[in-house]
Amino acid sequence: MIIGIDIDDTISDTTEVMFNCCQKYITEELKREPVVEEEAKYTHHFIEVIHGLSREQKEDFFKKYYEYIVDNVIPKTCSVEYLKKLKEEGNKIVLITARFEIKEFDVIEATKRWLQKYEIPYDETVFNAESKIEAAKNANIDVFIDDSYKNCEDMSKNGIKAFLMDSRGNRGLETKGFERVYSWPHLYYKLKVDGGKN
Repeated sequence: MIIGIDIDDTISDTTEVMFNCCQKYITEELKREPVVEEEAKYTHHFIEVIHGLSREQKEDFFKKYYEYIVDNVIPKTCSVEYLKKLKEEGNKIVLITARFEIKEFDVIEATKRWLQKYEIPYDETVFNAESKIEAAKNANIDVFIDDSYKNCEDMSKNGIKAFLMDSRGNRGLETKGFERVYSWPHLYYKLKVDGGKN
């Protein structure tokens, strides 16, 4: 199988680091209480949404904290173990991420260092994937795993088996055409049981 996998909140626990950095940014830079709008509509960029950041504030936040976030996230529990199993079983692993370059920070080099640090196996990487369905098609992906509801929905509509990795940003959303998994052991079980077939 050719397996396409997102990095943030799929392999790594990015939300935890990003959330706390955003709280710090609001208290130290914006000088206000970092109140979380729990009723705000959750999206793939829900950290900014629930904190009510403007576009300019979001850009400033990432300019100041993006490098720290990328360098300090850790892999999700069991993710490295099961990625190694999938690789050892002959699957091709393509990491498809929306991580983007900014002038102040080389995200590609930082991500490759992070992958090496945690011994995360992969065959290819696709960065700045504004359209993950396009990237998946170009790589002939059979199965895709992401925490983004929209990306999983796009994959499903285009005949690619998708699994939604459970996260704070997608809870409460009903899955249609794809399945939710709650952990890497759960994902691995599903892949072994149905072989990733639709």
